[in-house]
Amino acid sequence: MQYDKANANGANYAPMMAKRLAILLAFGLVHALFVWSGDVLFTYAIMGFIMIAAVRIPKKWLLWIAALVYLIPSLLLIGVIYLMTIYDPNQLMEGFSDIQQIERAITAYGHGTYVEVLAFRISEWLLFGMTGTFMGVFMILPLIMIGAAFSKMKLFERASEWKGRIALVTILSLTIGIFIKSWPYMDTHTSYNTLIQQLIGGPILAIGYAGIIILLCQLPIFMTIFRPVSKAGRMSLTTYLMQSVIGTLLFYNYGLGLYGKVDIETGTMIAVGIFAIQVIFAELWLMKFRMGPFEWLWRKGTYGRDAFGRNLPKKEENGKVL
Repeated sequence: MQYDKANANGANYAPMMAKRLAILLAFGLVHALFVWSGDVLFTYAIMGFIMIAAVRIPKKWLLWIAALVYLIPSLLLIGVIYLMTIYDPNQLMEGFSDIQQIERAITAYGHGTYVEVLAFRISEWLLFGMTGTFMGVFMILPLIMIGAAFSKMKLFERASEWKGRIALVTILSLTIGIFIKSWPYMDTHTSYNTLIQQLIGGPILAIGYAGIIILLCQLPIFMTIFRPVSKAGRMSLTTYLMQSVIGTLLFYNYGLGLYGKVDIETGTMIAVGIFAIQVIFAELWLMKFRMGPFEWLWRKGTYGRDAFGRNLPKKEENGKVL
């Protein structure tokens, strides 16, 4: 969307986007080190730098490149794990259950001070976060490229026109995705079956979920009922970061200390409750401002003086925000 807008306005896309992504990278680094080590913004920013060049690729080539970049490493990994499992079924168990790491996490998050949690979080992010960022080139970048290809095809703008095709793809994706995701429970629950479930079944099922949402968005009643959720979507960066702040204050020892003390049902209720409150907050915030606080910081850092000519993006001022 940023690329199309820059082309339409005759603007230089790459420098602006590089600055925008550098700020996202900084958000992600601060988030990962000082709030929650499971951050994804840092990885998204790195993938975004690659996408500055990749977004110029024609849509058909983009889809094929994405499929190859994702499938070849995934299939090779599954094949290697399969051969290792056949050779020695017990060989992989140590890698899948690092008991010492789990115990360190319980000690730090469940009983540690903020400084102790910070030290553990940094070590955890350096070990797993940086590894995840590298793997993102093969796991996350291709999915972003597919999204860019769909955007180039104007999939969302032409969803009403393509309802039949979208419905067919949705049904196929849900059927195949659910089957693959269920396969480890029907067959022996081995390491390679779990990888097939995650690496192959996950993205296919995700396409099915996306198809359902696109089709539901063609129904006026759905759009009316879920309009408040769109407000949280307009503040997605703020919503994401605040979920980490709220969650860590609820669960870590320097907050309410609920780490390891909540069952799945209670945890689900907490998650739904947090998001419901955020939807209400977004509705109230956007009654006065045009964007969320972190979105405003991101925009101001990218463009300097705010595009509306003020330091606060008031709702009553005219202009569209992308």
